[in-house]
Amino acid sequence: MADITFFHNPQSRARIVHWMLEEVGAPYKTQLLRLDRAEHKTPEFLAVNPIGKVPAIKHGDTVITEAAAICAYLADAFPAANLAPPTNSPERGTYYRWMFFGAGCVEPAIVDHMFKRPQVDRPGALGYGSYADTLNALEKAVSTHPFILGDRFSAADVYVGSQIGWGLMTKTLEPRKAFTDYAGRCAARPAFQRAAAQDEKYMKELQS
Repeated sequence: MADITFFHNPQSRARIVHWMLEEVGAPYKTQLLRLDRAEHKTPEFLAVNPIGKVPAIKHGDTVITEAAAICAYLADAFPAANLAPPTNSPERGTYYRWMFFGAGCVEPAIVDHMFKRPQVDRPGALGYGSYADTLNALEKAVSTHPFILGDRFSAADVYVGSQIGWGLMTKTLEPRKAFTDYAGRCAARPAFQRAAAQDEKYMKELQS
């Protein structure tokens, strides 16, 4: 019996968590929320996530929100999936570094670029500094080895790969070869493909 409940809408960042859940391989129950009916703003869901956004999961009595946090949590909660280096491994620092670079720098840089938000007088006050610097750092992270930790795929690739895939799809990320090659390696993962296929079915269900 599944003790994970996944609050999901395929037109959201919840796709990241869906992929991660498929990588983990633990049973989970999906609860679809219709954003067009504001089901993410009901008292029942606000009790889960007061900001009223998906994704969110409940694992037993524990609630986790924020896609990067959920990815990191699931990797540790299900070590048999081998999606995170051990806590005493030197790779743990690299894993955390790029996981949270994706959340703290890549996503806001891409979103600001997408909405054409004006440049600020003090770019150093932004967590990511500048769009160009963020992309250059990201390129280095994904071009040296097949994955963030070298040949080993991890939860950091789920998060970073999702950001790159979304940025390429929305044309808010420059289609540098390093990005397209890395996105292709991520998209070749069977878990990614399972989640994507399920999300297409969910899209049809929500549109019916």
